[in-house]
Amino acid sequence: MADRTTKRIAYIDWLRGLACVLMFQTHCYDSWLGGSARNSGFLKLSQLGGTLPAPLFLFLSGVSFALVTDKLRQKGASADEIARTTILRGGEIFLLALLFRVQEFVLAIGYAPWTDLLRVDVLNVIGLSLMLMGIVCRVAAIGGGADVRRLRKRTIAAAFACAAAIAALTPPLWTSWRPHWHAWWLESYINGVHTYGTPQSWLFPMFPWSAFAFAGLVVGFFLLSNWSRQNEPASAALAGAGGVALITLGIWLDARPEQLYAVHDFWHTSPNFFMARVGVVLVILLLSYLWCRWGAGEWGFSPIIEMGKSSLLVYWVHMQFVYGGL
Repeated sequence: MADRTTKRIAYIDWLRGLACVLMFQTHCYDSWLGGSARNSGFLKLSQLGGTLPAPLFLFLSGVSFALVTDKLRQKGASADEIARTTILRGGEIFLLALLFRVQEFVLAIGYAPWTDLLRVDVLNVIGLSLMLMGIVCRVAAIGGGADVRRLRKRTIAAAFACAAAIAALTPPLWTSWRPHWHAWWLESYINGVHTYGTPQSWLFPMFPWSAFAFAGLVVGFFLLSNWSRQNEPASAALAGAGGVALITLGIWLDARPEQLYAVHDFWHTSPNFFMARVGVVLVILLLSYLWCRWGAGEWGFSPIIEMGKSSLLVYWVHMQFVYGGL
């Protein structure tokens, strides 16, 4: 059983490290290429790869959250203790996100607007998502007793409902149901409006981004089930097959002539696109598992796995090398 747990953590760490590499190349080429190179097919391909890190980081934060929560449950920790531990961890990440924005502003004094201090970035939404998942896991534990198997099932159901609700509410919250508050920085956490008057697709509001974390929470608890532990290759294959099904379903639904929303934007707010992206992440998760189990993913020292273990530090430092003054 210990070997299976180690292998599971290894391929998750490897996948998080892969997200770091994809993030590196996207930011580096975006920052360093100029002139005609910015119109090249190479840069477009690089930017396409850059659409993967954010969903991967958020999804894997949900998977890791499941690992931590399940471990605490098996140790006999109370639901309140688990909620307190996980919510505080989310709060730490959120405070680090705010500190990161302060650092970026200080390093760019003279040409960065003060509003950059309140910009919603991927660390912000990861921190808030962790806190929300802590609350959801606490609610799922009400009346669940100490039966770890039952708690897994209840948490999977609650997390699935949250992911679906966030994805379904995203289109109206970006358009017809926009919360037109005077505090733009608060609305920005809902739809990424920032100071531009309209939602910005390059920011990371809770809708739809936190849905990826809840999707990861669902998959994480599935991978921790007794059946998955005893049938690890089959569970990984099932996750990959589920990914293919989600991609197919998302594309098929979007091709239907009937649309549920007054404003349809497949590439930014559509739940169909969310399903397809989660499907892509699940396929990559399967490939990561195969690479670490039967490929060269764990041959000797793996820099990819090490980056995955220290992804927060890697994210922080690489931004200074790419966009900062280092």
